[in-house]
Amino acid sequence: MTSETPAPSLAGFATAENAVPVQVIEAGELDDWLAAQPGRVAQWAKAAGFSARLGEVLLVPDADGGLDLVLAGYGEAKVRARGRFHLATVAAGLPEGIYRLDGLAAERRAEEALGWLLTGYAFDRYASQKRGQARLVAPEGVDAARIEAMAAGEALTRDLINTPAEDMGPAELEAACRDLAAAHGAAVEVTAGEELLAQNFPLIHTVGRAAEAAPRLIDMRWGSEGPLLCLVGKGVCFDTGGLNLKPGASMGLMKKDMGGAATVLGLAQMIMALGLPLRLRVLIPAVENAVAGNAFRPGDIYRSRKGLTVEINNTDAEGRLVLADALAYGAEDTPDLMVSMATLTGAARVAVGPDLAPYYTDDEGDAQALMAAAGRMADPVWRLPFHQPYEAMIEPGIADLDNAPKGGFAGSITAALFLRRFAGETRYMHFDIYGWSPSAAPARPKGGVGMGARALLGALPEMLGL
Repeated sequence: MTSETPAPSLAGFATAENAVPVQVIEAGELDDWLAAQPGRVAQWAKAAGFSARLGEVLLVPDADGGLDLVLAGYGEAKVRARGRFHLATVAAGLPEGIYRLDGLAAERRAEEALGWLLTGYAFDRYASQKRGQARLVAPEGVDAARIEAMAAGEALTRDLINTPAEDMGPAELEAACRDLAAAHGAAVEVTAGEELLAQNFPLIHTVGRAAEAAPRLIDMRWGSEGPLLCLVGKGVCFDTGGLNLKPGASMGLMKKDMGGAATVLGLAQMIMALGLPLRLRVLIPAVENAVAGNAFRPGDIYRSRKGLTVEINNTDAEGRLVLADALAYGAEDTPDLMVSMATLTGAARVAVGPDLAPYYTDDEGDAQALMAAAGRMADPVWRLPFHQPYEAMIEPGIADLDNAPKGGFAGSITAALFLRRFAGETRYMHFDIYGWSPSAAPARPKGGVGMGARALLGALPEMLGL
């Protein structure tokens, strides 16, 4: 990023020199493991009351008082099933140094290694924050470069979401895109201000026209061969609700309303860093939904890029409007797969809470690939339906589409159906994400967080035949 938006500093894996072993022990295996250890280790563990419960840590000294060994409790499988990145808690509490993991099952190593790296993240642009200082040697059998790329992409997403709108408006989001593109040899084109009308992006212009910062469509392209993947991210850098003004309590987190854009940029970072054999296009409509004399109004009807007319029944349902023009534009390029990510509806949070990323697709193969990858990548997702009978709810009669159907039912589904109208016949997937951790969890401090990106990264080889 630019000097105004510093790049996230997240350390990768360490070299193996003088690494302190971290012995991972499940609760049911503790007695057998202690029986095979030197007497001093067994006595120390028993004297300390170490029970190998999940997240428990015991530092074992050597004869000179230095750190010889770390015992890390891994608990029981039924307890571990209630969370992920369990060793991140261990890593966060260790003294500065270099460590290696021993005794961890092969199928758990990639997840725990990623969680360990993510303990090194802290958003410290405005105040100093404590970062994890325990470096990890890449566990045997993991793809270290892939894990480092995922950690770096996640750090980018978090930094973008965490930055307040004063420093992350449409222009700054564009700058972040340009810096990411420059780092990976991608190209960026931007259509901004009144040029949006000249180039037929009327809904993006409509939503952003009341703000001091000009609305824009950011278009990044990378790669020259392979299937075309188009990622579309909602970039509403701040959402007041427009003339349907949000109450103060609902406006407090609206710096994160560009979480879809932040997430697709984090995913793009992963894809480009790993050199996946595909062509990538990223489209981000970047706007602020502000209040001014020229703000769009409830009752207005606008014609979209696709030609469909949209009646505005709530100016706080603006994300689907800017995405509509971007999706229509992306579909004109006939991508092999188009994916939108957006912090779109409160209904999605009511349905699945803050930790699951709900998604929509009509392709059963894509759904199966994504669900399988989500488990492997420790990135939970949940499928919701493009329920055809609800199509009538988004058809107001006076226009082709309604941006905010009355009644309050199925808000996430009706928003997804609205967006699908603009994707046309393109193979399409939509994520209605939250983009925020409301409380700290292992490897996830309170604040901005990526959702669905790693799951999608893991599914792309099957989805696109890579």
